[in-house]
Amino acid sequence: MVSEKVVIRNLTGLHLRPAGILCNKAILYKSRIQFRIGNTTANAKSVLSVLGACVKCGDEIEFICEGEDEKEALKAMVDVVESGLGE
Repeated sequence: MVSEKVVIRNLTGLHLRPAGILCNKAILYKSRIQFRIGNTTANAKSVLSVLGACVKCGDEIEFICEGEDEKEALKAMVDVVESGLGE
C-alpha cells in the first residue's frame, strides 16, 4: 500500500468533468485506488463516489493505492490532479 497527499487547485473543486477525468485515469490501473478527505473515503474509480466526497478547491486529499501496480497508479493520480484535471 502506498499513499500521498495532494491539494485540489481547481477553482470549482471536483465537479462532474474533473471527477470524470480522475476516474478515467484511475480505471487504467488494476490496483484499488481510493482517496481520503477528512473522515470520508471515496473510490477513485467511481464518479458517484468522487462526487459524493464533495471536494472543494483548496481541500487536501490523500490517495491510497493498493495492488500490483500501486506505485504507478499513485504517481498517475497525483500527476493528473497537479495537472489541473483538464481545467
